[in-house]
Amino acid sequence: MALIDNGIYVDGKRTGNPHTLTETYELMRERHGMAWIGLYRPDKEEIQSVADEFALHPLAVEDTLGGHQRAKLERYGDTLFVVLRPARYIDAQEVVEFGEVHLFIGPGFVVTVRHAENPDLAKVRRRLEANPELLALGPEAVLYAVLDEVVDAYGPVIAGLENDIDEIEDQLFGGDPAVSRRIYELLREVISFQRAAGPLREMLDSLQRGADKYGVDLELQRSLRDVLDHVLHITDRAASFRILLENALTVHSTLVTQQQNDEMKRLSEASLEQNEETRKLSETSLAQSEEVKKISSWAAILFAPALIGTIYGMNFTYMPELDWPIGYPLALLGMLLSGVILYRVFKARHWL
Repeated sequence: MALIDNGIYVDGKRTGNPHTLTETYELMRERHGMAWIGLYRPDKEEIQSVADEFALHPLAVEDTLGGHQRAKLERYGDTLFVVLRPARYIDAQEVVEFGEVHLFIGPGFVVTVRHAENPDLAKVRRRLEANPELLALGPEAVLYAVLDEVVDAYGPVIAGLENDIDEIEDQLFGGDPAVSRRIYELLREVISFQRAAGPLREMLDSLQRGADKYGVDLELQRSLRDVLDHVLHITDRAASFRILLENALTVHSTLVTQQQNDEMKRLSEASLEQNEETRKLSETSLAQSEEVKKISSWAAILFAPALIGTIYGMNFTYMPELDWPIGYPLALLGMLLSGVILYRVFKARHWL
């Protein structure tokens, strides 16, 4: 059964506890009191029963059945349809959990429809029942009390987000590689919170503008202004958190880029040092190669005369050149010419 709590109030005092919607309608008409019907995830038949009794607009009924609505305030004749997105901060997971509550406010009735565990409307009901003078102001007093409860619950959310942002600042300059993901996730939570709390400013302004027209009590108007002040403070803080986190992402990107640049600089310097070493090794190798060429060239130049001299020094009996009168000068000339020729060849090739 979606009917969580159900009461009939006369002059701010609870006078009946009907157990069914039908009984609620009968007592409300009989006692000329205010009915406060609390529903939790009602089905279509239950919503339709309430809609038929209080002539709720089909579009508002459709939104209530579908759920997942943004925070808003819509007026259909004498009936207000209000969607609120309460929130609570879960420290262990560092996330903001959002609820959803719909309110139908009209002459002589309040219907609250919760689509999540949050907020605790039983707490709101106890608070109002303990203050009959406030509850006697009618359905608008219930709307005020629910708004006040939702906005008050935003305070711990702001505190939790602020604490996380302080921790991120330490991580940001501490070189923690996981900080970018945490900043992004926290920024997402802040944006979601802004979407939940941001519309309340315009909603409360709208209620203030229509207060005189719909005869809202003066003290109740002042209470709504107090809620508006809290909303302005909360939304301003949330906006500053968003700016801080966006700046933190920019700073983190800058730090990462700087680290990458420093690393590239170190790699470039190391590469230059390596290239210098390679150049020196190449120069040394080249110099050694030139020395080898010179040594090889002189060795070849000296080898040719030595070869001729070796052949003529073998002292074989049958060597026709031994009988030549010019054999000795010819041998010397061959030695000289071979040396000169080799010298000129090596010189032309820049070996010498």
